[in-house]
Amino acid sequence: MTFPNLETKRLKLIELTHQHMNAVYEILSLDEVTRFYGTSSFTLQAEATRLIDIYYKNYIDKRGIRWGIKLKENQRIIGTVGLNMLNLKNKRAEIGYELHPYFWRKGFATEALSEVLKFSFKQLGLHRMGAVVYPENEASLALLDKLGFTNEGLLRGYMYQDEQFHDTFMLSLLKLEWEKSQE
Repeated sequence: MTFPNLETKRLKLIELTHQHMNAVYEILSLDEVTRFYGTSSFTLQAEATRLIDIYYKNYIDKRGIRWGIKLKENQRIIGTVGLNMLNLKNKRAEIGYELHPYFWRKGFATEALSEVLKFSFKQLGLHRMGAVVYPENEASLALLDKLGFTNEGLLRGYMYQDEQFHDTFMLSLLKLEWEKSQE
């Protein structure tokens, strides 16, 4: 099973391997990145290695796909994007992503997510893409709104992070809605 590398105008979406451990650690050790991520900031590089191993196992088991977001201009990994809770039988998944703060508000997340949505609906034949977002994460909510996602409502006490429960919104985008937005 060959990993599906994707490409956009400015980015390559690639399989993460242990050689990307430092970049993953650098990003996920930042509190501003993990604030709405559902997990605490990394304090050990071994956590990044373990996460890359989880991404690989999820891909092999067909439960998820996670791409490293690599800039074409300098080959730097600036974040990740991918499908969580992938369920091919029921044709659904949840999208997740994070970027190094230096690359926020420059259109990279929109570019990467747009390509993953295209791949998910056209190549994988998914019907529904979900997203779980903290209500305080206004930037992520705005991004998903721009991409056509609908806020389905509040999931009370849905995430447990830093020893407390957090509410989240559940958003979704259906294949037909995505297709209409591509016309």
